[in-house]
Amino acid sequence: MSESATHRTVIVTPVFEDAQACARLFTEIAASLGSEAYVVAVDDGSVRQPLDAGMIATAGLEGAVITLRRNVGHQRAIAVGLSYVADQLADARRVVVMDSDGEDLPASIATLVQALEPEAVDVVVAERGNRVESRRFRAFYVVYKGLFRLLSGRAISFGNFMALKRPALQRLVAMPELWIHVAGSVLLSKLRVRKCTLDRGARYAGHSKMNFVGLALHGFRGLMIFAEDVLVRVGLACALIAMFSVLGGAAAVVLKVLNFATPGWFSVALGILLLVFLQTGALTLMTLMLTGVVKGSTVAAVDYQSFIDRVGRTGDRQAD
Repeated sequence: MSESATHRTVIVTPVFEDAQACARLFTEIAASLGSEAYVVAVDDGSVRQPLDAGMIATAGLEGAVITLRRNVGHQRAIAVGLSYVADQLADARRVVVMDSDGEDLPASIATLVQALEPEAVDVVVAERGNRVESRRFRAFYVVYKGLFRLLSGRAISFGNFMALKRPALQRLVAMPELWIHVAGSVLLSKLRVRKCTLDRGARYAGHSKMNFVGLALHGFRGLMIFAEDVLVRVGLACALIAMFSVLGGAAAVVLKVLNFATPGWFSVALGILLLVFLQTGALTLMTLMLTGVVKGSTVAAVDYQSFIDRVGRTGDRQAD
């Protein structure tokens, strides 16, 4: 059953075992946007700190808490929230996606929404200005952005904090890639993206649930969105190395014929170059085959409702 939302800005936020920070987020959203905001909080299978729609009402807001059947990760939780908004909130004009821990500042929502006003803009994403992360995280992020550009041919400098117009929302929820990586899906969507530099805040409470392994996995999932491009680039690199190994082998033969090679040098050099050629040649064939598999494969549509256990809304407190 669909519901009508006359609110101008719908805020989608994933939450996992972080009720304290989430309660403060609702309060600050109310202070920044007031009755203009409608909050859709996606409880990603929390057991110790489950959310309740009363927390939204206590902050003076209207909204809904979507409780998932199990923990699916914050990217899928966002995909569920966006799919719910597209399906159930027919009158939502703008949608803001943000984390619930305080690192995405509610005071910055107005800046994102204002930047979304021009007709030539479909999505506004937040690029980070001042950061509060550790040096190790920042170093890893710089390396990741370099690898992402090298392997996919695209630059990624933003995360989940973004504002969407309704047509952009409907386009994204029709993409199966949204369930893998939200920011990568925005790049793949061909939507008109505007970047806005915003400072990152500090966590309201508790500690991040994302460890280094989780961050690395999240980064590699972003590359999965562009698997075909990555495979082609890897194949071309392997083919280039194989070509250089052939040229090196030819040069070694010429040096041997002209008696410029020292004893034993020719056989070692030729053997190493032959191994390089065989390995890179095999990798080239494998990547070409995988590229064909990726290009020919189809991704089944995801039914977001199958992930939902119940939906509690402010006012009626009823579950779907």
